[in-house]
Amino acid sequence: MDSKQERSNSISILMLPWLAHGHISPFLDLARKLSLRNFHVYFCSTPINLKPVRESLIDKTFSSIQPVDLHLPYLAELPPQYHTTKDLPPHLMSTLKTAFDSAKPMFSNILKALKPNLLIYDCLQPWAPVAAREENIEAVMLSTCGAAASSLMAFYSNNPGKEFPFQALNFPQAECEKSMHFLHYTANGITTKERYMQCIERSSNIVLIKTSGEIESQYIDYLSGLVGKEIVPVGPLVHEPKNKDDDMVIVEWLNKKDPSSVVFVSFGSEYFLSLAEMEEIARGLELSKVNFIWVVRFHGGNKISIHEALPVGFLERIREKGMVVEGWAPQAKILGHSSIGGFMSHCGWSSTLEGMMFGVPIIAIPMHLDQPFNAKLVVEVGVGVEVSRENEKLKAEEVAKVINKVVMQEEGKEVRKKAKKLSQRMKDTDDGEMDVVVEKLEQLLGESRISTTFEEI
Repeated sequence: MDSKQERSNSISILMLPWLAHGHISPFLDLARKLSLRNFHVYFCSTPINLKPVRESLIDKTFSSIQPVDLHLPYLAELPPQYHTTKDLPPHLMSTLKTAFDSAKPMFSNILKALKPNLLIYDCLQPWAPVAAREENIEAVMLSTCGAAASSLMAFYSNNPGKEFPFQALNFPQAECEKSMHFLHYTANGITTKERYMQCIERSSNIVLIKTSGEIESQYIDYLSGLVGKEIVPVGPLVHEPKNKDDDMVIVEWLNKKDPSSVVFVSFGSEYFLSLAEMEEIARGLELSKVNFIWVVRFHGGNKISIHEALPVGFLERIREKGMVVEGWAPQAKILGHSSIGGFMSHCGWSSTLEGMMFGVPIIAIPMHLDQPFNAKLVVEVGVGVEVSRENEKLKAEEVAKVINKVVMQEEGKEVRKKAKKLSQRMKDTDDGEMDVVVEKLEQLLGESRISTTFEEI
């Protein structure tokens, strides 16, 4: 073992993501990458969120990742099954954030007991770096949204009404205010914007961000200037899961289709289409006449069947061309299959990066949060096309038009070519970006140890 490996081996990291799958998943992917480089990782979340994490870590490859339970304070309206955003009734979101805030004393006890060298925390818990500093532990934020979206949020937080300096991501003022509305959501007396900006301010001299310089180098540099911290990309953090028996039905179906002939349709784990949106997408898929796999999800509290939700006779009519899967599908595995030729996506950041990493052109239908910004970036990079709306409403004809353009027609050839090229560049630089992350963390901790030694003298 060389000296660099020995140095890494002595470093322990405690990770604390926000309580949503879209945040836990990239944190876990970063944990896997760091553990393979001889870091010891404590992965901290609520028991309900850690259940699938524990199941995924049965593989001894990641034995240096140790799950750590964080128990939230008891609230009658927030039983333990709601200590996650999955299936959380929307009216309890601010209660969950308040309960998470109230977990600071319990989290401080975890820090005292484990004594990690470093805390890597998320964008909604400004109390976490405070708890770390109280124990003389360095703290670094990991942003799970991209540099373009982060730049927009940071810019508009400090420059309301002004025009963002990058033309490709400029929105009409009314549209921009609507997209930014989520920054004003309040929980425990703190807005999302305040949480986000405080988390950046309280990060040590660097902020980690889930992106690649191959996609967002200009936005990484711009964000760094806006917040006065070095922004360090950790790469796309796309984890390719191992084969499971229950995935084989999908894989075997895909094996029978021609190369690049299937559209994969998924709107993420925590956005639920309205019945009107589902109807237009169903009709659009039918009109396009392409093969497709569609992952349909309903909120945990909704008692509705696929047959009730989709247009009458739809499932019978598309039997040869389409597969509808309820709940969950192995997204990375599907996107990596040679039969996939397009990805209809809400443009959540993790999904956007997966589409790019696997070289699949994106049919962008953003819904809320940072998704409209990510969709604009997809178009700017040239690896996808956004479906236009009529008075903010989806129309089946527009959905079909973009599917055909991206997957079938000569007009979309350039998009398909750019998607493949970007995928190769991202794969070529992935390890190099992680090398830089390791170097920056070691450098930060080296400086921290030196300053602590001088203080003791």
